[in-house]
Amino acid sequence: MFRFIAAALIWLTLAAGAAAQTTPDYTAWEDVATRAEAAVEAARASDDAFAVLRAEVAEWRAEFQDAQNVNATRLETLRGQLAALGDAPAEGESEATEVAARRAELTDQIQRLEAPRRTAEEAFSRANGIIGEIDQIVRDRQAERLFELGPTPINPALWLDAWQAQLASWRDLGTGIVDAWSNPATRAEAQGRWPGILALLSIALVLVMRARSWIERLAQRIEAMDDTRRTSAAGFVVSLGQVVVPVLGLVALGQAIELTGFYGSRGEQLIALLPQIGLAIFGSRWLAGRLLPGTPDVETPLTIPMERHAGGRYLALLLGVLLAIDMVVQAFADIDNYDAGASAVLFFPVTLVAGVVLWRLGRLLRVHAPGTDADGNPQVVFFDRLLSLLGRALSLVGIAAPVIAAIGYTNAAAGLIWPTVLSLGLIALLVLLQEFLIELYAVFARRGAAVEDALTPVLGGFVLILCSLPVFSLIWGARLTDLAELWTRFQAGVTIGQTTISPGSFLTLLIVFAIGYALTRFVQGALKTSVLPKTQLDVGGQTAITSGLGYVGIFLAALVAISAAGLDLSSLAIVAGALSVGIGFGLQTVVSNFVSGIILLIERPISEGDWIEVGGNMGYVRDISVRSTRIETFDRTDVIVPNADLISGTVTNYTRGNSVGRVIVPVGVAYGTDTRKVEAILREVAEGHPMVLLRPPPAVVFMNFGADALEFEIRAILRDVNWVMSVKSDMNHEIVKRFAAADIEIPYAQRDIWLRNPEALKTVVHDMERDDAGDDEDGGDADGGG
Repeated sequence: MFRFIAAALIWLTLAAGAAAQTTPDYTAWEDVATRAEAAVEAARASDDAFAVLRAEVAEWRAEFQDAQNVNATRLETLRGQLAALGDAPAEGESEATEVAARRAELTDQIQRLEAPRRTAEEAFSRANGIIGEIDQIVRDRQAERLFELGPTPINPALWLDAWQAQLASWRDLGTGIVDAWSNPATRAEAQGRWPGILALLSIALVLVMRARSWIERLAQRIEAMDDTRRTSAAGFVVSLGQVVVPVLGLVALGQAIELTGFYGSRGEQLIALLPQIGLAIFGSRWLAGRLLPGTPDVETPLTIPMERHAGGRYLALLLGVLLAIDMVVQAFADIDNYDAGASAVLFFPVTLVAGVVLWRLGRLLRVHAPGTDADGNPQVVFFDRLLSLLGRALSLVGIAAPVIAAIGYTNAAAGLIWPTVLSLGLIALLVLLQEFLIELYAVFARRGAAVEDALTPVLGGFVLILCSLPVFSLIWGARLTDLAELWTRFQAGVTIGQTTISPGSFLTLLIVFAIGYALTRFVQGALKTSVLPKTQLDVGGQTAITSGLGYVGIFLAALVAISAAGLDLSSLAIVAGALSVGIGFGLQTVVSNFVSGIILLIERPISEGDWIEVGGNMGYVRDISVRSTRIETFDRTDVIVPNADLISGTVTNYTRGNSVGRVIVPVGVAYGTDTRKVEAILREVAEGHPMVLLRPPPAVVFMNFGADALEFEIRAILRDVNWVMSVKSDMNHEIVKRFAAADIEIPYAQRDIWLRNPEALKTVVHDMERDDAGDDEDGGDADGGG
């Protein structure tokens, strides 16, 4: 088996190489190009003929595009050899005969090998121009048909002809069925197939009439089991059967009708439409049931009152039915070639009712209430704004489309209202798929309610929107050839100077860089966990080595990725130089901090875990990055300090090299206390603490005579300065205890007041006493008079 696979791979490789070296048949291409240019110049071919011609020219263009890369490896080698000979001599100068001969030989080889590439480039350009002209002709025709003014459907003179045309179509359908039934051979074949026909009809009847309701009840039961994301996701998957199963039933119905043979040519067209009809009806009903459920057990992203849900589901189902009716009428119009008047009259009622439904759905969407924040205040998010805008757009289309159709622009009305209906269904599907992604992410990530704020579901929704853009473009009139053309241009890439950035080169760059980045992280992890801990380096040195290795590894990964992608950035050097000047002025602070971070990691004046003080902030170093350093203060707050401040400013590192540090405990005693006794007690307190080193021994210093006390200080070296506050507290407790036992007083603050002129104070006091005496006499007279 493995030998067979290897042989197949070798054969495919050789076949691909042989195909790559095949030279295009330019004679045959000349015939095709001449014929295509004549058709484009005449512009009389049908759209189908132009489509066939375009496909043929596109095949030639793809062949020419491959031919442009022929001899690429050999040309690169020859150019390298030519560059190794140095620059060609200037005018009037000469070079060695051997070098000149070799230069001429290499130049001749390069010119001969580049000739097929130049021919392929010219043919590719010609084919590309023909395709562009064909696309322009087809687009112009589409625009003409779209804005073609036809007869107005409100003209009563056209109503009878339209009614007769429709009756004739149904009559022809019945005639085809009767003719098939009248054919004995057809009846004989049908008689032998009755068991299979009855089985298919029974299956179709069950799947269409009953299976949908069974699946709906099953999905509701699953979602009502509990209030977890797992049951919601399971219920969503099961609910998809409400669309898939009935459509399969319609497919079975079509198979049963085909087995009978009693359908005729027009019946064959209707049988082919059955899956599309089922998808329109059951799909609209499923979307409405998920977005506007009839029970509160089913979660919905819309906050529309429950009493409005039933009406919304009815409108959505009616829209699906109208879309199915339009399909049937369009099929009859294509088969029987209705004239413009009959088509306008027959399509107008469907357009009018669909416009009314869209208008009411627009009003319903505008009832959606925005969410609320933690305080209960309304919080309008992007989804709410999108629904409001969508509601206004639906109302506008619901009014504009019937008006345009009534004027006579039947094609324009159809090109407006039905793409709007399909876009509405696609938007509803995207909303439901986004909710399903959130539920799946919650199940696998096990994050519960926090999943609403996760980035992964948002990115998944963004990918869904990107994938839906081609579908939206097809709905609004784009052709598959237009999408193929966009994809071809996308694959060709964007050329900037001499550099072409294509999806392949960009993907190569991402893959190579991702591999280099992963290898860098792997080596960093191995060093950090297995190698560096076994060395004598401290934690700061280990961090510096791993960080430096990370920067170097990422830089090398970027260089290798650019080289592997084949990007030549030399042509961007001038632009990069001009930008660097402006960026240098704008980011000089960032660059300064970055360089300072590199210096910190190399010189390591501070390391992670150090106790430092910088700019009035004191705490432990927790992280050193290339731009800033994070310090955790003693009150458990983080202070982000730019690295430039650590290099240019004054930094106090209390634990640099070792954790040994000094503690100073000031003490004051009352005047008159025996200072030697105080000194002895303080020395005993210091030497008795287990964190204090005895070598060097602690010192007790009589500092000075203070205003209120005799001031002493204990100065001791601690084993670990990180415990300085705890040691200081312990010593203070012990000092209070020992001083109380020794009857040594720790005084309060005292102040002496000196009066400069006490005689003035005596005069003031005498006057106050005299005034008080006079008041007493006045009071006595008053009492006596009474």
